[in-house]
Amino acid sequence: MRIVLIGQQDFGRAVLDAFLARGDEIAGVFCAQEKPGTKPDPLRMAAQQRDLRLFQLASLKGADARNAIARLDAQIGIMAYVLQFAPQEFVSVPRHGTIQYHPSLLPRYRGPSAINWPIIRGDATTGLSIFRPTDGLDEGPVVLQKQVPIGEDDTLGSVYFERLFPMGVEALLEAADLVVSGNAVESVQDESQASYEGWCRSAEAQINWHTHLDFVYNLVRGCNPAPGAWTTLAGKMLQIFDARKHPARTFAQVKGRPGEVVAISDESMHVSVQGGQLEIFKVRPDDGKKVSAAQFCAQVGLRPGAKLGD
Repeated sequence: MRIVLIGQQDFGRAVLDAFLARGDEIAGVFCAQEKPGTKPDPLRMAAQQRDLRLFQLASLKGADARNAIARLDAQIGIMAYVLQFAPQEFVSVPRHGTIQYHPSLLPRYRGPSAINWPIIRGDATTGLSIFRPTDGLDEGPVVLQKQVPIGEDDTLGSVYFERLFPMGVEALLEAADLVVSGNAVESVQDESQASYEGWCRSAEAQINWHTHLDFVYNLVRGCNPAPGAWTTLAGKMLQIFDARKHPARTFAQVKGRPGEVVAISDESMHVSVQGGQLEIFKVRPDDGKKVSAAQFCAQVGLRPGAKLGD
């Protein structure tokens, strides 16, 4: 089939590679413009290396974008990690319209941080949806869905890179075939089950040590590797990544105040939380690199009794 790909970053590049590997024709690639000082976009680089027609428009709205995609005469548009708004006058141009990847089971978790929030909330499952983009954010009819488990110790990184990323690439291939062959069955999203969550950024990733251990642990793993759950030590930010929870079973197991470092070992440090302790293995200090918690404690002279979050 003849495809126009709209996307960016590693996911967009992987989708491009997958369609090319099976012999599909890429009529053109639309990438967002790169901001000065940022890393080169992998999709943009891949398109240039293959001498594909490349468009980096400031906006997908207006006549310039619509005329550009119309000249490509594509059978279907594929949206693979798109942060630019793509209006109906743009996505409806390909002969079979456009399909888009979203990393949640729509209509739940509409929005830009759809992988973070299910983990932070302690959900046991999530998934991906391939849907028809409309002018409403993540609100169009669903073409295909796939469900994946969230293990108790899964992180954002493991759920995305081990499951939703590779499954998403395959799902876009499958959905494109269904649409172009006329075999797709599209389902309108049930608005009574819909939810929308915004970005999970630094403000949302701050740890409150006075909440329950489960909430703190879910926040840490739902923000690992990005944006990185964080606390403070002596007024400076300290991001927390790899961790393990240790629920208290008896009153005798309760030690320290919430946020207090109660133990330091050769590989980790234990912090008191409501309901138990959080064992922390990897941290990143303010303006520093990721290091083991034990190495960090040695570097700054951290001892049991120190308080995080003050």
